[in-house]
Amino acid sequence: MHSDMKDIEISNQGQRRDFIVFATTLVALGIPGLSAAQDKALTILVLGDSLSAEYGLRRGAGWVALMGERLEQSKTAVNLVNASISGETSSGGRSRLPDLLQRHQPDVVIIELGANDALRGLPLTQTQNNLQAMTQASKQLGARVVLVGMQVPPNYGRDYNQRFSKLFKDVAKAEKIALVPFMLKGVADVPDSGKFFQADRIHPNERAHPTILSNIWPEVEKLIR
Repeated sequence: MHSDMKDIEISNQGQRRDFIVFATTLVALGIPGLSAAQDKALTILVLGDSLSAEYGLRRGAGWVALMGERLEQSKTAVNLVNASISGETSSGGRSRLPDLLQRHQPDVVIIELGANDALRGLPLTQTQNNLQAMTQASKQLGARVVLVGMQVPPNYGRDYNQRFSKLFKDVAKAEKIALVPFMLKGVADVPDSGKFFQADRIHPNERAHPTILSNIWPEVEKLIR
């Protein structure tokens, strides 16, 4: 997340909310790679924190909603389930995932968690184990997984930063899943990054979310095509 981040997102209780379902009802044109006999829409489940839960944004301005619009434009029949909650940790996501998997039976699961673990100083091994467990649970149900990586501010130290970034790569490699190396590439790592963040200097603003989607979309597109 942004270099000026200095607090944990646990102050966002007022923003915590249940999952939001974005569903597009489109004429089924057929999705390559899926059975021709399949008559249900493709289901994509997003499990994330405030960066995916539209914290501080108008409804429909976040990258998940923008992805829904892109899918609709491509005439892909999709049920897009955004189960993201502000302040969520990997442990919280792991505890919620089994019910979400059973309820929605997703074809694709996008996991965007871990940043709050680092901000709370939780052990990196714990974060890695949780991400791996969520990935395995999704795969066991037959879903394809996209893991969204994150980086922490420079003040955490070079060694910690490298180990935190590496854990996402290690999980993706071990589980043979798609990886987005850095969710905020082009947002938090540019000289004029301030223009992409809300007043708290923590959460990306509306201007940043098309760039966030551009980082995530290629890996999602590979799985649904």
